[in-house]
Amino acid sequence: MGKSRSARSARRGQQATASVVQPVDGGVAELVPDRDRARAWTLLVDGAPQSHVDLDDPAYLGFEYQRRIGHVIDLLAPPGKPVHAVHLGGGALTLARYVAATRPRSTQQVVERDAALVQLVRRELPLNPGARIRVRSADARDGLAKVPDGWADLVVADVFSGARTPAHLTSVEFLGEVRRALRPDGLYVANLADGPPLAHLRGQIATAAAVLPELALVADPAVLRGKRFGNAVLVGSARPLPVAELTRRAASDPHPARVEHGRALTDFTGGAVPVTDASAVASPAPPPSAFD
Repeated sequence: MGKSRSARSARRGQQATASVVQPVDGGVAELVPDRDRARAWTLLVDGAPQSHVDLDDPAYLGFEYQRRIGHVIDLLAPPGKPVHAVHLGGGALTLARYVAATRPRSTQQVVERDAALVQLVRRELPLNPGARIRVRSADARDGLAKVPDGWADLVVADVFSGARTPAHLTSVEFLGEVRRALRPDGLYVANLADGPPLAHLRGQIATAAAVLPELALVADPAVLRGKRFGNAVLVGSARPLPVAELTRRAASDPHPARVEHGRALTDFTGGAVPVTDASAVASPAPPPSAFD
């Protein structure tokens, strides 16, 4: 989660000196320049940090949770191997840019419901023309339904509306669509946000476990202990996960994270039951202090 500032835009290709503020379908979007990186920006929607992107270095991931997802992307396949990726939730297209930079010739689909946000990002933070990234303005679940069976090596879910994950993207039925779209050895990665008592996070682990046999959770130890609201990255697959290397990378980050897997993750879930479409609710809203 990021920070905030204000005003209008510096022209593309120059040092970012002022913010861009524009109404979008989901509220008011603000692109805030990073004072430490010449062409880097943080995207906020209604004051909630959504993405950070560096146009000069798209392999740089500024947010903690995005770095953790980046580790999963790095371990998805041999270094540099192109993949098929689906991104549910676009933001500033940070993770799609990361895949394009680290795995050239990858084919990617981004599904972002907010068409006005997509237009803003394309205009102010243009994609590399050589990147094979297709952006579709649609609901995430509707867009996922159009992905052919077994097409994706990677499905990333990072969808927030008003800083909450919509209910219909939290269910067993939704995870069933993810499993259908994935190749047999593909990976699912979800950015989840929760705070004490972590009921939403535990329920999401139980939901994923009903569909994907191999799971791991990456998060700040304070979040896992229920000490504060924050992000957790859930990884799922039908194949064994690279837990040892993921653990090493997460522990060596500037803000170290812990990886839970196997029995420890089952114990953490604490008997939570899978969420269905009939019982699903949106993820909890973050407290105001989460953006301090």
